[in-house]
Amino acid sequence: MPDISYPIAERVLANGLHVVVSEDHTVPIVALNIWVKVGSRDEVQGRTGLAHLFEHLMFQGSANVASGEHFSALMAAGGRLNATTWFDRTNYFETVPKGALDLALWLEADRHGRLLDAVTQDNLDNQRDVVKEEKRQRYDNVPYGTALHEVYATIFPEGHPYQHPTIGSMADLDAATLTDVRDFFSRHYGPNNSVITLVGDITPEDGFAAVERYFGGLPASAVSRDDAIMTPLDPLPEPRRREIHAPVPHERLYIAFRLPADGTADFHAAGLALDILGGLGSSRLVERLVRTEQLTTSASAHPMGLAGGVSLGLVSAEMAEGVDPDLVEAIICEEINALIATGPTPDEMEAALADTERSWLSAMAGLDERADAISRDAALFGNPSRINSFIEEVRAITPDHVQRIAREWLQPHSRAVVAYRPELQTAPDPDSSRAQDTSSPAHAEGALA
Repeated sequence: MPDISYPIAERVLANGLHVVVSEDHTVPIVALNIWVKVGSRDEVQGRTGLAHLFEHLMFQGSANVASGEHFSALMAAGGRLNATTWFDRTNYFETVPKGALDLALWLEADRHGRLLDAVTQDNLDNQRDVVKEEKRQRYDNVPYGTALHEVYATIFPEGHPYQHPTIGSMADLDAATLTDVRDFFSRHYGPNNSVITLVGDITPEDGFAAVERYFGGLPASAVSRDDAIMTPLDPLPEPRRREIHAPVPHERLYIAFRLPADGTADFHAAGLALDILGGLGSSRLVERLVRTEQLTTSASAHPMGLAGGVSLGLVSAEMAEGVDPDLVEAIICEEINALIATGPTPDEMEAALADTERSWLSAMAGLDERADAISRDAALFGNPSRINSFIEEVRAITPDHVQRIAREWLQPHSRAVVAYRPELQTAPDPDSSRAQDTSSPAHAEGALA
């Protein structure tokens, strides 16, 4: 097992900003990564999509920066930058030559502390339209584009913070007022609700001083997240099913399971179980469905780590021409039951562990991904040094642990199924929904449970 020991130095400023510096003089660049502890889980019903909308508004100028200047100034200095939004967080990141770090920190501090000077009705209307077009292009108007949204709506209970998609709904985006947007920023954006990580050609002393210089004067303005509101969820007590009739080229199945929260040994074990089922080229579902019986053109399985009391495991398969998806679903349940009954083989266990190790080391080789991992562990788990122990944590998982977690969380009767069917030629009642949701046992359940 490789010896991983990235240097980690951390400090909390007087205003609550958590600062982490990881020194690496390999190349004269610095990756700057900020995690704000606000995501779509922090939105209220009727105002979804605000966390993601802010990701866009943060590039539209602030008190001392013109609209679009954040991008243009850093790119002119040789940097690369972007931002993303997820259930548990919003992150802003740039990788710049060492000499441009002060510029990057000044730009970030201005928009994180003085954004509202530039949040006008015109900016809101403009970026609302941009987000709505993104929703059309990435989700609504592409085959299977809303698959994960349907999965969230099926596996999580009504009103749960993870039930609605990060992009939000068209109705909620339209309903958002300037007051809503300003209140959202004031509540969640502040140094006391953020982590900033610097990885690269900088010492901890210089990094702390630089962050203090630009962020130290910002007030501790955010209302810190109350993680106690996220009650852990148990596995589904019975199958749930949603069928989508849409203009898709092939039948496709998405089979989801609730999993333990991210950052736990049980989540690691669930991830290894899913790798053994469908996450590797040698996995059981790939070998049986794609290679041997050729019933599907693809099969995969992977975990989606979430920090708020529950995570998500997803198995998917696309049918070969003329194949009955009920048969494929039955085989998937059969393979899950086989893993529950006997656990992983030594070869399967070693392959899953080796793949996890390979992908982790590959990611950590890049300064930007390393900075993101440090920010994640600091923001969600309060432990920025966790990158040095991650492989050790996963390697500590035993075959018995994988089998136990599969038995507790991956039972076929605990599945939520979203099945895509090619759109019917003769449409049903035009007032009826195209998504049919039931809680009755799915096909073949009786024979497989």
